[in-house]
Amino acid sequence: MRNRVNTIFTFVVFAFLLFGTVGVSAQNSSTKGYDSITEESAREFVYTLADDSFEGREAGLRGGEMAAEYIVSLLEKWGVKPLSESGYYQEFESVKNQMNWITESDMPLDELKAKGCETRIMKNILACIPGKGDGYVVVGAHYDHLGIDTTLVGDQCYNGADDNASGVAAVLQLARAIKKSKVRPERTIVFAFWDGEEKGFLGSRFFVKRTPFLSNISAYMNFDMVGRGAEENPCNLSYIYSAGNPAFGEWLQADVENYKLDLMPFYNASKNLLGGSDNSPFARKGVPIVWYHTEGHSDYHRPSDTADKVNYLNLLEITRAAYLCLLRLANEASY
Repeated sequence: MRNRVNTIFTFVVFAFLLFGTVGVSAQNSSTKGYDSITEESAREFVYTLADDSFEGREAGLRGGEMAAEYIVSLLEKWGVKPLSESGYYQEFESVKNQMNWITESDMPLDELKAKGCETRIMKNILACIPGKGDGYVVVGAHYDHLGIDTTLVGDQCYNGADDNASGVAAVLQLARAIKKSKVRPERTIVFAFWDGEEKGFLGSRFFVKRTPFLSNISAYMNFDMVGRGAEENPCNLSYIYSAGNPAFGEWLQADVENYKLDLMPFYNASKNLLGGSDNSPFARKGVPIVWYHTEGHSDYHRPSDTADKVNYLNLLEITRAAYLCLLRLANEASY
């Protein structure tokens, strides 16, 4: 009898360490989600999106359209529903004014269009897993990149494996993992794939200016360049988060230890998250930020940013760490 009691006690302690405040009752389901995040899937998604056939995924052009269709096909396959009743796409018009791209949420575009300025239709992809309450958590990564430059000698395609097929791969795995867990979160989780980031955070800016539930967004989780890291630190992770939410750092510290994650994070609690990536529009509105990043490298914004150079084991560990964080963001009463 004593052995049985000890076994039960050990199981409960392990479950608490494993899932914290998410709840012991959700153990099996949450484990299914965690285990569904694999290195093989990361490779599949990055190699596909960074293939030459996607023509560098430039916003508003054929390659970007192909990438969007690929992402939506996966969401449909997994049963992750669109955020809007009208479908997965949030389309917006953008016009190039001299060197800058401007969206219809910035200013009226008719005058610029009348002048013959280049115009493109871009598309955010918005999916969700509905929550029990009226709160939201947004998880995002931009899927666009720099396209093709015919003036280059040699390789002319900006494949963007790290920037940002790696981030898209992470968000895709998170969407599938939450779906597989079959546990309804307290807050609705929005999975966003932004268009036009390389042209000035166009997609995320448009979303923030147009979304009717902005005041109910508890946190924004961003993935931009999570596939490489410095050569001398293969387990590199720059973990950037809002200084006003120290729990975000505490969570990762605990998870690295409890889950034996092969990560060596640099914890960067920042009071100013107004630049760098799609976190910026959210931070300007006071939304707490968690941003996963593995720093720059010599292939940044070059055709040499290819899928064979991505550290897939590191990408796996980062995505699993993010899954644990996302469970808390979606379920903790406050942070």
